[in-house]
Amino acid sequence: MQRHLISAADLTRDDAVLILDTAEEMARVADRPIKKLPTLRGRTVVNLFFEDSTRTRISFEAAEKRLSADVINFTAKGSSVSKGESLKDTAQTLEAMGVDAVVIRHGASGAPYRLATSGWIDAAVVNAGDGTHQHPTQALLDAFTVRRRLVGRDTGLGKDLNGRRITLVGDILHSRVARSNVDLLHTLGAEVTLVAPPTLLPVGVETWPCEVSYDLDSTLPKSDAVMLLRVQRERMNAAFFPTEREYSRRYGLDGDRMAKMPDHAVVMHPGPMVRGMEITAEVADSDRCTAVEQVTNGVSIRMAVLYLLLGGNEPAVSHARTTEEK
Repeated sequence: MQRHLISAADLTRDDAVLILDTAEEMARVADRPIKKLPTLRGRTVVNLFFEDSTRTRISFEAAEKRLSADVINFTAKGSSVSKGESLKDTAQTLEAMGVDAVVIRHGASGAPYRLATSGWIDAAVVNAGDGTHQHPTQALLDAFTVRRRLVGRDTGLGKDLNGRRITLVGDILHSRVARSNVDLLHTLGAEVTLVAPPTLLPVGVETWPCEVSYDLDSTLPKSDAVMLLRVQRERMNAAFFPTEREYSRRYGLDGDRMAKMPDHAVVMHPGPMVRGMEITAEVADSDRCTAVEQVTNGVSIRMAVLYLLLGGNEPAVSHARTTEEK
């Protein structure tokens, strides 16, 4: 593993499989009466969130506490950032406190990379989402969920997603989740197809390692997993489609469309879901929808990432047992 996790594109196939396999070990910890490992005891992790977040922030905090790390939660609202403090000054303040890792979410694309390479701070940096750029741990938990569902919990160990067909539907233009998933799924050998209105596809998408389609109905019968993306109105400054009803009619997933998918195929959503627009309640509440599983798996993935960045490269649970015995 490298020192930081900034982009899904930075991961090799072996890196990604190592994280997925380590997360599988971490998931077993959740089945114990005491869901805690002493792995990062004495280490300090800061959750540095400049953007609002619920799932990601809580997921990282749960992961850190299960690894016995000391956790500091920092939000821009109510901090010196609201008074005009720069990212550099905030980073140097954290450095003076002796933190070991920084989990950062920022509205500006490239902020985590800047933090990791600037020399402002001597700590591991994990990107928890930057602008419309990357969200690598989300891509990892999505891949982890797909591998568990399509390959198997134990039979998937050491395996990638070679030959699996994954379809991403919706607001690709504003989605860091889409960019991260395309990079990681391609690295893991999957065949990725993007489905969206032309107005919600970014410039240069033809250079991405994936196919592009404007017709959802034609891609569903050959998809092993369909991931729906939320339309991010908070990032929009123009009208990208006529009406919500029109978008839902062409790109929303309802029961009839789900019936066109293969029997083994799953429906995914990174959350938060807008029911009735990109996904109907019937689909969201079905057994084929993995939205809740993805939240659960997110804790395991983030435990794995923090363990590998701060703890070491040997198997996580055996390392923890050895520590406990000492």
